[in-house]
Formats: sequence, C-alpha cells, structure tokens
Amino acid sequence: MSDQIVPTKGNLLATKKTLALSRTGFDLLDRKRNILIREMMTLIGRAAKIQDKIDSTYDEAYEALQRANITLGICDELSRTVPIDNGLNVAYRSVMGVEIPMVSLDSVNVPIPYGLNSTNIMLDNAYLKFSEVKRLTAELSEVENSVYRLADAIKKTQKRANALKNIMIPRFEATVKMIADALEEKDREEFSRLKVIKKQKVTQ
Repeated sequence: MSDQIVPTKGNLLATKKTLALSRTGFDLLDRKRNILIREMMTLIGRAAKIQDKIDSTYDEAYEALQRANITLGICDELSRTVPIDNGLNVAYRSVMGVEIPMVSLDSVNVPIPYGLNSTNIMLDNAYLKFSEVKRLTAELSEVENSVYRLADAIKKTQKRANALKNIMIPRFEATVKMIADALEEKDREEFSRLKVIKKQKVTQ
C-alpha cells in the first residue's frame, strides 16, 4: 500500500484520518467484545444453575411418578390426558447488535387435566414437577442459545479487531511514516536547492 501512494500533503492528511478512524474502530470493537464476554459469562453461570435445578427437579418428578405408579398402577392412560402445550413464545432483544432470544411459556393456569377421584397427591406432585421441568427447559434453551449467539459474535468481533490491530493500523502507520519521511526529504532538498541558488546570486 505504502509503495502505491504518492507522497503528498493531501495523501498524508487523508491517511492520518483513516488511521485515526481505524484506531477508533478498534477501540469500539474491543469495547463491544468485552461487553459481549461479560454478558456471555453471566449467562454461562445462569445456565449452570438452571441445569442443576432441572436435574434435581427431574429426579423429584421421576420419584413422584414412580410412587404414583406403585399406588395407582402404571399411569399410561392418565398421562395421555395431559394436553400438548403450544404456549411457547420467542421474542428477541439486542445486545450490542446481537439478537438474543427471549423464550417464555404462557403463564395460564391450566387445571390438572385428569380426574381427582381416581388419582392421588403423588401423581399431582409428579405432574407439577414435570411442569416445572418444562418451564426450566424453556429457560435453559433461551440461555444456551444466547450463549451460542454471543460466542459467535465475540469470535467475529475478535477477528475484526485483530485485523485492525495487526494488519490495517500498522499498514496505515507505515504509510504515514513513508509519506512524512518523503515530504521531509523533499523539504530538505528544496531547502538545499534554495541555499545553492541564493549562494550563486550572492557570488554573481
């Protein structure tokens, strides 16, 4: 690049301006990357807590279901009375230009779908625990998808920041130095030429 640019004051000013913009761009990308990393680390911690909660709730749900099966017989027919839940909603929020999903379930109080006269509290407990697992799974899907999107954005941001820091900024700095050195050398030559002309005029 520096070999192709004509060393003029106009090109020097233009290259300095581009260099300043590149440095500003790097600072903004570096700030964006740090914000995204903080957001991602927060979500990773949250995901671990949700996963632990899901694991413990699953254990409690299966234990309650096992007790219900023991006291009521296998609850296969009763399980078919539970309706399919289509109340999953997905919206998005933006974090530094990255679209992050917000997953939610409709908070409508659905009554227990099976008859209470032929069941017991153990089945009720299993039903409520599995409902809690469903809610936690939706929350975990939101967090894990957000972490994936943030990690991808961080990777791209880091790549652009590295390109500016390691390629573009050094290249513009070298170009500025080349033009400045060439102009300085030209000024020295002009100064020397004027001194020679002045000296010749004095001796005439």
